[in-house]
Amino acid sequence: MLNALKNLWFRDTAENPPYINDIAVRIRAGMLLAVPLFMALTLWDAIFGPNWVVDGNTIVDTYETDWDGHTIYAAQVIKRTWDYTVQTGVLFYALFEMLAGMSRYTARLSPTILIASLLASRQAPVWKPLLPKRFAWSIGASFIVVCLVFFNPEIVAGWVNALAGREVLSETENYMPYWIPLTLVWVCLGFMWLEAILGFCVGCKVHALLVRVGVLKDVCEACNNIDWDEIERRRQTRKVGEAGA
Repeated sequence: MLNALKNLWFRDTAENPPYINDIAVRIRAGMLLAVPLFMALTLWDAIFGPNWVVDGNTIVDTYETDWDGHTIYAAQVIKRTWDYTVQTGVLFYALFEMLAGMSRYTARLSPTILIASLLASRQAPVWKPLLPKRFAWSIGASFIVVCLVFFNPEIVAGWVNALAGREVLSETENYMPYWIPLTLVWVCLGFMWLEAILGFCVGCKVHALLVRVGVLKDVCEACNNIDWDEIERRRQTRKVGEAGA
């Protein structure tokens, strides 16, 4: 536990390239699974939920009927609006978490990394290189940015139009089709579920594919689970035995 407080999920904060404990990564993915689940429910309600709010207390009988003999009622109907302030805050925090895990310095600012490291400290670590994880989290960060644009279209449009000096994007309607963030949120939910439950990192597999075709460079996978402390203890034991002989 003390080592987790000192190094978090890193095997050694001084080594390059850095290696992290995959057990802690899976625990953290399970914790952050709440973010895409919350966003999926929000998008489902916003896209497929009712667009109008009917006040049942205002429904009155007009004492009239239509051509089919149905009684006509009058009611106060309000156009439904959504406030995405909470969702925007959650997305910004998720974006921070994705970016914080990419560096050994910013990782200390992440509450989920600290909690996951402490929870994983009682299990034997499984060391994996950080580089593929960075690529996977970059994919997640790009998904989050797309959702931020969907939930804040007028703000983004204002920035783009100000930079362009003309109206490029509409500031009165959402220019992004709803199926884009809805699809990305469910894809992100699936990716994080695979990571947390099955230990299968889709982003890492994509990284490996890009390495195989020569687009990216890889790190040494042969050293993943070498216990350097155990090797040092055996070396010291051997030295003591040779000295005694």
